[in-house]
Amino acid sequence: MVVWQKALDLSVRIFKLTEKLPRKEDYGLTSQIRRSALSVPGNIAEGFGRKHTKDKLNFYYDSRGSLAETKNHLIYGKRVDYFTQTERADLMQLSDDIWKELNMLISSLQKK
Repeated sequence: MVVWQKALDLSVRIFKLTEKLPRKEDYGLTSQIRRSALSVPGNIAEGFGRKHTKDKLNFYYDSRGSLAETKNHLIYGKRVDYFTQTERADLMQLSDDIWKELNMLISSLQKK
């Protein structure tokens, strides 16, 4: 699934971005944004593996929620000057693309 590939790319890019965060953030922002970003492709994969449409939808909704959380952490990171505008903008654009694709996937399943 293309949306899963993009979501996995987002999580890898978030991991690399957070490598430079201060050690004091190891159990704060670093941990939170990495987990929320990794949850996006994880929930897509788990939903894909489910048989029933309702189960699939629940995991895709969870994925979308984790994506919203990741975007929030990116905004926060920029506001406290951990991330540059360019770093944040690139990842926000990728997040927006994933959001749209998740919405299309959800819409197609809701029609079933």
